[in-house]
Amino acid sequence: MKMISRREAGKAIVASGVGLLAASRGTRGAEKINSVVRGVALGAQSYSFRDRGLDACVEGFRAVGLGECELWEGHITPRALQGEDLRKWRLEVGLTLFEQARKKFEDAGVHLHAYNYSFRRDMNDAEFARGFEMARALGVNIITSSANVSMSSRVDVFAKKYKMRVGFHGHDATDKPDEFSTAETFARAMQSASEYLGVNLDIGHFTAANGDPVDYIRQHHDRIVTLHIKDRKKNHGPNMPFGQGDTPIGPVLRLLRDQKWKIYANIEYEYGGENKGLDTLAEMKKCYTFCRKALEA
Repeated sequence: MKMISRREAGKAIVASGVGLLAASRGTRGAEKINSVVRGVALGAQSYSFRDRGLDACVEGFRAVGLGECELWEGHITPRALQGEDLRKWRLEVGLTLFEQARKKFEDAGVHLHAYNYSFRRDMNDAEFARGFEMARALGVNIITSSANVSMSSRVDVFAKKYKMRVGFHGHDATDKPDEFSTAETFARAMQSASEYLGVNLDIGHFTAANGDPVDYIRQHHDRIVTLHIKDRKKNHGPNMPFGQGDTPIGPVLRLLRDQKWKIYANIEYEYGGENKGLDTLAEMKKCYTFCRKALEA
């Protein structure tokens, strides 16, 4: 048997999730919405539609024309639950709920490729395992996670058991060493980790933390499972409408295009939080148009 390297194994796992982007999906539901532009799979983190419930969120994907979804935990988990109530819900909720959510997206022609589930220090092993079971019920093979850096080895145990990739999501809290933010924090989590651990690089937050997302993707593309596309100012600056911040959205998308790296590029609409009164659908259409134009340039 031919031995393969960790890098080759990681590429194979990514390819299994992203390959045949247009041909392998939508067979049980509506005609698949095609939002692959010049070989780059454009989608959205469903957090972008956080102002509405799951059904309206699904309709939002259809209205914008996005065929790829990374599902935010808050679109399934009751948002009012905290502490022990949240733990109890996670451990006891029937997985049929997740299968039903998957069908809603399938019926709308939207492909679910990842589930957002955060692994934190206060969670027990049963909650860790439950996140993978939820993802499996959703039919995805990627979990994105705003986890603590110190939890990476624990996460790796479950990722290897379930043979599912986990992409750690960073913010710009550079003053908190146990939170993902800079290249150094991701490197600490990847030390001695299996090929199942990777990065969900939020290029807006990475820019706000004064990182260079283009350079990081060049060096670590084999570890990146998904991107979050947003625009922010450097030096912990605010979220901005696309094209008005410091984030190199165009160069990042064209890098994926030119290098043919099969990494999901998910729009995450957040600047509406600082600008009340904006219409989510209208702004998401603007974000999608911006990304399409960047790829067609």
